[in-house]
Amino acid sequence: MSDTLSVTDSEAAKAVKADIHPTAKVHPTAIVEPGVRIGEDVEVGPWTYIGSGVEVGMGTRINSHVVIKGPTVIGKNNRIFQFSSVGEECQDKKYAGEPTRLVIGDNNIIREGCTIHRGTIQDQWLTSIGSNNLLMAYVHVAHDCVIGDNCIIANNVALAGHVIVGDSVILGGYTTVHQFCKIGSFSMSAAHTALFKDVPAFIMSSGNPAEAHGMNFEGMRRRGYAPELISKLRQCYKIIYRQGLRTAEAIDRLESMEPLPEIQLLIDSLKSSTRGITR
Repeated sequence: MSDTLSVTDSEAAKAVKADIHPTAKVHPTAIVEPGVRIGEDVEVGPWTYIGSGVEVGMGTRINSHVVIKGPTVIGKNNRIFQFSSVGEECQDKKYAGEPTRLVIGDNNIIREGCTIHRGTIQDQWLTSIGSNNLLMAYVHVAHDCVIGDNCIIANNVALAGHVIVGDSVILGGYTTVHQFCKIGSFSMSAAHTALFKDVPAFIMSSGNPAEAHGMNFEGMRRRGYAPELISKLRQCYKIIYRQGLRTAEAIDRLESMEPLPEIQLLIDSLKSSTRGITR
């Protein structure tokens, strides 16, 4: 392509000098398009392609054979492994080339072969990934997904379009999530789980279709939750799942309990459900 700049060409390197920080290390075989901004101490590996409209934050390391297209903003100190495709056009047939965006926060690890697509104008024009997440090999994040912070998304997980994932979520390998589902913070899925409905905060799910199987109590203990708080959350689980109540009735019961931030988080995840909750 005639407007492509290769950093092997000294004239091309001069042309993009204002966009590439002097401390960045870009391999001679990498291809960088005009309009790319590469920050301090960024490393770009061999045979990587970075398209126009991409911004890469300080300290991010991009391995070999990665494709990044824009408009995409990548924050600080991320690690992107080989053969990943980041910021590509989505697979939604309604997509017509609009300049939608992908925004990735700081300190994420994106392992081999991950595919992360930009948003669509049918939603917020945006796919968003927070900070301190681990996306293991071959994870797919479709258009308009929103992923919070501190999540672990294991190998071959597939998120369909418009999925919302809260903070500190763990999705087991080969988990599949239907479009428009909401996965509450601190929840966890087992391997090979198929989620077709929303998952409330703290809930553990497994199966195809998924069913709720208790709360992530071990995760709570690891986070330092007091035994009294865990006991109250266990009581919340029984109200939602063991008393034959409709979701609205369960919410009423939960709102009558002692007001605690963790219980409110659970209540909010129930109230935000639009597809019904995993039971």
